Amino acid sequence: MTEDSGGLLTAKDLHKKLGRSNALQGASLRVERGEVLAVLGPSGSGKSTLLHCAAGIMKPDSGTISFRGTDITALSDRQRSALRRNEFGFVFQFGQLVPELTCLENVILGLRLAGVSRRTAEMTGRAWLDRLEVADIADQRSSEVSGGQGQRVAIARAMIGDPSVIFADEPTGALDSLQGEKVMNLLARTARETGTAVVLVTHDVQVAAYSDRELTVRDGRTADATVPA
Repeated sequence: MTEDSGGLLTAKDLHKKLGRSNALQGASLRVERGEVLAVLGPSGSGKSTLLHCAAGIMKPDSGTISFRGTDITALSDRQRSALRRNEFGFVFQFGQLVPELTCLENVILGLRLAGVSRRTAEMTGRAWLDRLEVADIADQRSSEVSGGQGQRVAIARAMIGDPSVIFADEPTGALDSLQGEKVMNLLARTARETGTAVVLVTHDVQVAAYSDRELTVRDGRTADATVPA
């Protein structure tokens, strides 16, 4: 796939109905390589639905989503799963780490499932934990660490596969302001250093301040999206 002039990832005129509710009513977004895009909006505005559609987790009822020039809405479920595994990373509000595994085991799980040797995966995982300032908890179970530490582990897990795009859904929503600030500093800095784009869903304007650009979602519609006509 080759990236075109439309941006790394572009969603246009997305419509999605969830039950009787019109979750998206013509929403659009665009994100470039290395850009941090904040998607803002109140609860129920459709911002998480927009993220799930853009990430290929959910199919819109209509509209197009282009990743490096390929319309991912036309891909099969299997192809979209491979795209998420190989090109996208995810950070959610509560981390969604496997509590029975150590922090290191959580970080390297994707690499191990992809067939990477344990030695190589562990070396890479420890390097990422060190980069995100949590190397000291590598061998602790993820259920035993603080929320802020857990979110940094989740970022390491998302980044270890060298994704093109990170989708972060309220990544600081369960943290206090100090921990949230530290997590956002690390996420934004690491993404810019690696050239990874970030689509950041939040309702917090202080979190959005770490972005390069903001997109507002209200009633399933977007404002200020720089998407070509």
